[in-house]
Amino acid sequence: MGVTTAPAPARVRPVAPVATRPVAVVAALMAIPLLLTANRYGYFGDELYFLAAGRHLAWGYVDQPPLLPLLARTMDALGHSPFVLRIPAMLAMVAAVVLTALIARELGGGAKAQTLAAATFAVSSLCLAGGHYLATSTVDPFLWTLVLWLLVRWLRTRADGLLVWAGVVTAVALYTKFLIGGFWLAAGIALLACGPRELLRRPALWAGAAIAVVALVPTLVWQATHGWPQLGMGAAISREVGDTWGGRLTFVPAALLTAGLPVGAVLLAYGLWRVLRDRELRFLGWTTLLLTVAFVAANGRFYYLAGMYPVCWAMAAVALERREPSRWWRWLATWPCYVLAVLFVLPVALPVWPRAWLTEHPSLPSPVFALAEIGWPEGTHSVSDAFARLPGREHTAVVTEMYWEASALDRYGRDLGLPEPASGNRGYATLVVPPEEATDVLFVGADPRPLLGHFSDLRPIGKVDTGSAKPSYFDGVPLWLATGRTEPWSALWPKLVNTHT
Repeated sequence: MGVTTAPAPARVRPVAPVATRPVAVVAALMAIPLLLTANRYGYFGDELYFLAAGRHLAWGYVDQPPLLPLLARTMDALGHSPFVLRIPAMLAMVAAVVLTALIARELGGGAKAQTLAAATFAVSSLCLAGGHYLATSTVDPFLWTLVLWLLVRWLRTRADGLLVWAGVVTAVALYTKFLIGGFWLAAGIALLACGPRELLRRPALWAGAAIAVVALVPTLVWQATHGWPQLGMGAAISREVGDTWGGRLTFVPAALLTAGLPVGAVLLAYGLWRVLRDRELRFLGWTTLLLTVAFVAANGRFYYLAGMYPVCWAMAAVALERREPSRWWRWLATWPCYVLAVLFVLPVALPVWPRAWLTEHPSLPSPVFALAEIGWPEGTHSVSDAFARLPGREHTAVVTEMYWEASALDRYGRDLGLPEPASGNRGYATLVVPPEEATDVLFVGADPRPLLGHFSDLRPIGKVDTGSAKPSYFDGVPLWLATGRTEPWSALWPKLVNTHT
């Protein structure tokens, strides 16, 4: 009787050892400035909002899924400081450095390629700044990078368990931001167009997709029962980008600029070109292009694309290790250029200057969001002092124009005698509604016009003063007193809510 033997499995392409020491050095060099600056100024406005949302846990919010508020609440329970809150952000970016190196390894890169890929990630202003804030724009790119590593590793090994894990990571990413759904849609189109179509035939891929879909059901139910507010937020972000961020024409320049100068932008473009030319990887290149077109068409924020950067940097690093690029520009990926990149990126990505220096030298290069980290406790004291002077404060609510101010007052005002603040702005509108016994309002904001016609009197009573904590976004915000509410809050509040600005 003959013996039937199964066909031998396809030989898995070997990879170089993990460049543990140099990659660890790069990760440590990125972590050091993040650790030193994490507690320098204070909470960023969005971080304060995540803390406020975390005190009102739900399966969804007007402007996001629930993971960041839950994470903020968890970290705040461990310690009340920006440093503790930002530990997940620091860990995510340092881990993404390592993952970028591992992607280069899966693509055939040795120690040099892994180190170059990691270093390029570390000197990107977008990635370095991301490690300073607990935000969806930090956690989401890290999770995309993890998904990309799993996919690239699957391409080399065809180990289907990786696809199941990709589904698990996707489920977590969907609870951070819904954008990764766009990634999979674009990737599916690219796979159908240019392969490898084998990936779409793997049951493990669809098992991972089922995990992600089932996990998402609770937050989808929340969105459905609240009228799908995330759709309105997309339109609001589009208007904001058009009004204040320069619109569609700035998307690609901003993406390249924040990828890192002079190294990151060049290697991003070159790496994308190399990915598009690779038979198995080109679907990721076309995914990047499709997402770029979609985000530009939707007038989205440039950093939505950041999760695709690591695979491009890794591919460029592998080509550089093999000395494939033209000699005239290979010098760009040498250590003097990385040192130059560090000197450029540090002051624009992290609060490296003492706060007093910013006050004395406002022209110093500093992170774009630095003003939104300074002055929140001092400004809250100013609002508290104004509230304490009101004759009828026992029946006065505090309402703010913007969700940042409400979040700051919620964080710092509870020990100063302020009532729980409310705001009709964005996601905060669903967190708190003023109590019915509040017939008057202390309004914090530049535009009190939405209150007109709903109170018998409206008058200015001062401005927020952050004292020596300047420059500050909160400093100088007007204060108004509205008295004699003319209708119940149940009827009035929906008229003040504007979640899409």
